[in-house]
Amino acid sequence: MSTDLLVSLPIVLPLTMAGFCAVFWLRPDWQRWVTVIGMGLMAAAGIALLLAVRDGGVMSSQPGNWPAPFGIALVADPLSALAVAAAGLVAFAASVYAFRGVDQNALHGGFFPLFCGLMVGVNGSFLTGDIFNLYVWFEVLLVCAIGLLVVHRAGVNLDAAVKYAALNLFGTILFLTGVAFLYGAAGTLNFADLARIVPEMEPSAGLTFALVLFLLAFGVKAAAFPLFFWLPIAYHTAPPVVSALFGALLTKVGIYAAMRVFMLLFEGTTGLVGEIVVWVAVITMVTGAIAALIQTDIRRMLAFLIVSGMGYLMMGLALSTPEGLGAASFYLIHDIILKGAIFLLAGVIAVAAGSSDLTKIGGLIRTHPVLAVIFFGAGLSLAGLPPFSGFWAKVLVADAAFDGGRPILGGVALGTGLISLMCVAKIWMEAFWKAAPEGMRATARLPRVMLVPATALLLVSLAIGLYAGPLMEMTQAAGAGLADPSAYIEAVMGTGQ
Repeated sequence: MSTDLLVSLPIVLPLTMAGFCAVFWLRPDWQRWVTVIGMGLMAAAGIALLLAVRDGGVMSSQPGNWPAPFGIALVADPLSALAVAAAGLVAFAASVYAFRGVDQNALHGGFFPLFCGLMVGVNGSFLTGDIFNLYVWFEVLLVCAIGLLVVHRAGVNLDAAVKYAALNLFGTILFLTGVAFLYGAAGTLNFADLARIVPEMEPSAGLTFALVLFLLAFGVKAAAFPLFFWLPIAYHTAPPVVSALFGALLTKVGIYAAMRVFMLLFEGTTGLVGEIVVWVAVITMVTGAIAALIQTDIRRMLAFLIVSGMGYLMMGLALSTPEGLGAASFYLIHDIILKGAIFLLAGVIAVAAGSSDLTKIGGLIRTHPVLAVIFFGAGLSLAGLPPFSGFWAKVLVADAAFDGGRPILGGVALGTGLISLMCVAKIWMEAFWKAAPEGMRATARLPRVMLVPATALLLVSLAIGLYAGPLMEMTQAAGAGLADPSAYIEAVMGTGQ
């Protein structure tokens, strides 16, 4: 398979499926099958791309044969290939869950075209080699995300969509303004070209403004402290399949973009900016975990744990070392897969118990023991306990912090893991162990199509935990590639010569 096809398929496939879903607008059942098949093919394409990058290094495509830096570049390096593969697995799992997890209002309102469009924006953001086109993919992603929030036509969803849109549009404006300052200072928008030019430039007002605006914009997109309050407002009100997609992917796109931009253009976070990112990472991690612990709604608790997880990812950027960036890359892949699984499980719990409010449910270990076992495994991974991927993800981040001379960061990472464990224990004791409260309306049987996707993602987490070596090698390569972008620059600029 050619390089151009391998790199472009993760974008072309969901875009094509979105078109087919629009053609079959009056046939929701057909849209279901189109989406499942499309997401399955997209996941396979993502894995094929990952294997190709592992064996052959950074891959670049120039659609239209315009040479870099003048054309639109698509680039797959270890980090972007890993992210695309993980996103494909979550999207495929969510599409299977959607067979029973989507109501009629959403089916007839464009849920499946918006689902496919969301994945176009996600994969485009991961694969773009141009900072302006990163903005374009952000917009595609944002429009589809807002559509998925309102497609169920419930008042609470509309309110969440307005707040989500307002804050993210603000972040997008900051980002686009930063791009304008960057272009004015450097005269190019191609990532590889910028990576050659910007580090050699003298400090200027334009570059400083761009740096500050990018820091704020990515803080909004990645739900970092103090800009994270839009996330728990929006995520817990959305249907479970939408929450799973959002929780697994949207903030990860923000932190991915931050890692890409800061490492390629500004050689990491140093000086005052580095100190700011360090403390933002610490506060994000701790406040997210503590806020999760005091919640009584499972999905709202999980939404705050997403915020806490962003702190772990920001630690890698704060360290700006190959080890720290590699650890953050490992955590990124773990978090995509696990958050997708656990939000789907939260949806299954709501179906089984009739609510996701911990004060109104209980006794599920007796009525649904299989669900109890599956959630127990997901909880172990979320808390960072073996034998699941969460153990290695948190250990690697903490170890990188200790090795990088940031013992406070490492200690906070381990301590926050204990708070996450308390959150998991709270859900387990309230939803599964305690006696069912009077008046709880439980569902006797659960559709297998709702349990299988989350179980499959959990098995991926277990496989990573038991056989972490291959993923560690890829994420270490990703960290090294971010710290030293010479291979990235050569792959992109060489294609135009």
